Amino acid sequence: MSSETPSPRAARKDDHVRLASAQQTEGPRRSDFDDLEFVHHALSGTSPETVDLSVDLGDWTWSAPFYVNGMTGGTETTARINRDLALAAAETGLPMACGSMSVALDDAEAAKGFTVIREVNPDGFVMGNLGAGRSADDARRAVELLGADALQIHVNPVQETAMPEGTRDFSEWLDGLAEIVAACPVPVIVKEVGFGLSRRTLGQLAEIGVRFADVSGAGGTDFLRIENDRAGAHDFAMLTGFGQSALACLLDAPDEWTGGGAVSAGVLLASGGVRNPYDVVKALACGARAVGVAGTFLQTVLDHGPDGLIDLVCTWQDQTRALLALLGAQRSTDLAHTDLLTRGRLGEFARLRGIDVVALSHRSEALPSSDELSRRNQQ
Repeated sequence: MSSETPSPRAARKDDHVRLASAQQTEGPRRSDFDDLEFVHHALSGTSPETVDLSVDLGDWTWSAPFYVNGMTGGTETTARINRDLALAAAETGLPMACGSMSVALDDAEAAKGFTVIREVNPDGFVMGNLGAGRSADDARRAVELLGADALQIHVNPVQETAMPEGTRDFSEWLDGLAEIVAACPVPVIVKEVGFGLSRRTLGQLAEIGVRFADVSGAGGTDFLRIENDRAGAHDFAMLTGFGQSALACLLDAPDEWTGGGAVSAGVLLASGGVRNPYDVVKALACGARAVGVAGTFLQTVLDHGPDGLIDLVCTWQDQTRALLALLGAQRSTDLAHTDLLTRGRLGEFARLRGIDVVALSHRSEALPSSDELSRRNQQ
C-alpha cells in the first residue's frame, strides 16, 4: 500500500487499533461474564471425545462456536493485521469478519487492506462489514470486493455521537437496513459495536427480515472511550458505562430469537468483552449460537503474530470441548439445559427486565431422567 500520508478516514483506522490495543493492555476488568455461574452437577459430565464443537447456523455450519469478529482494515498497518488474522483463520478453520469497508469503497488503494483477507484465505468463511447508513448498492459492492459469504452491518449510534466527524442523524437507519437486507446477495448480520442490541431492537430487526444479529454488548473494546480519546475534549465521557452487556442482551432477547417462540426469527450471535473459552461457553448457555472475539485475538496477533493466534485458537478449541464435557453438553446447543445463577449487576438487570432468574437456575429439571431415557430407548 502507499506510504503517503493517510487520509483522515484512514488515519482514524490506525487510531482505533492503537487505542483499542491500549485498552487491552490495561489488565483484567470485571464484567457481566463474572456475574454468571453454572450450578455444578458433579456426576453429569460426559467425555470430551464425544463433544462436537461444530455449530449449525441454518445457512452455514461452522467448525467451532467462536469466530474472529470484525476489527479493522484500510491502511498499511491494518492490512498487515488483517493478513495475520486471515492466516490464522485459514489454518484453524475459523470464520472471520473484517472491519468497516466504507473506506475501501471510495479508495482503491485502501481496498487492499481488505482484499488481502481473501488472498490468504481463499476458501474460508469471510464476512464483509459496513456501517448503517450506507446504501444497498454499497452493500453489494462490499460483498463483491471481498467475495464475502455474509455481510455484517454495524449499528453504532453511541460511537457516532461521540466521534468528532460522526453523524448524529439516525432517523433513516432502519429503512436503510431494510433496503440492504432485501438487496444483499448474501445473508446480512446486524451487529452493534459494544453497546448491545435490546429486546426492542431485535424485534425491529426481525420485522425487516434480518435473520442474523450479533448483540455485541458492553464490556470489551469501548468505542465511546476511543472517540473521546481521539477528540481530546472528552465531551461525551458522561456516557461512560452506557449500554448493556452481551449476556444481558441474550437473556432479554425475544423468544423468537432464542428458540422459545413458535416461529424462529433467526440466529443470535454474541460478542463484546469475550476474554476466554469460559466466556464463550457462558454466552452459548444464554442463547448465542456462536461468539465473536475481537480484542483478545487482536492483541495476540499484535504481540505474537499469526502463529501465536493459531496456538491460542487451538487451545481455545481444546478448552471449549473440555468445558462442554464438564457441563454434560455434547453440543453447544445442549448448554440451553444448564442451570444458571445470575448475580450482581447482571442479576439486577434481569430482575428489572422481568426475567425469571429462578427458572434459569432450574433449567436442567426439564430434561428427562436417565431412567426415562432408557425406557424411551427400549420402546
